[in-house]
Amino acid sequence: MMNRRTMLITALAGTLAPATRALADSGMSRISAYAFSFPALSGDDIRLAASTGKPLLVVNTASLCGYTPQYAGLQELWNEFRARGLTVIGVPSNDFGGQEPGGSSEITETAHHQYGVTFPITAKAIVVGAKAHPFYKWAAEARPREVPRWNFHKYLIGRDGYIAEVFPSAVEPADTRIKTAIARTLAAS
Repeated sequence: MMNRRTMLITALAGTLAPATRALADSGMSRISAYAFSFPALSGDDIRLAASTGKPLLVVNTASLCGYTPQYAGLQELWNEFRARGLTVIGVPSNDFGGQEPGGSSEITETAHHQYGVTFPITAKAIVVGAKAHPFYKWAAEARPREVPRWNFHKYLIGRDGYIAEVFPSAVEPADTRIKTAIARTLAAS
């Protein structure tokens, strides 16, 4: 004979099982940003798993955009927070206004030579739509209202590998909101 507690647990398990199964069947999982990698501009891979437990700032970039000078501000963030564990990753994309039409040499010229960027830069990638890079599909699923709408959209990934903050293109890297969010993310255990 079942006692009342056993009956409640059995009933609750029966109620939750279909929902749990539906969630698993929908493909939703707790995949973190650390599961992804990008081909690097230099030809190697940038594996986000190498930064497991550390925050990341992932920014879609473009060489011919009005926001391109943000490369300098991103480099300043990299200089300021790198030793504390932050990794900045630039993801060149031609998705908005055709403002990244060149190949690796043109991107290198802009990022490395014109702006002195030393943080990792990926090969050109698609960041929106059905053909988006898997990282960007994951981010769009996690934050569907905060997808990139233009170049220099910023995702701050927390130490847990999930999106901590999102900053649109117009928010400059030196903005107090970004620096405060990075400092808070770095301080989190």
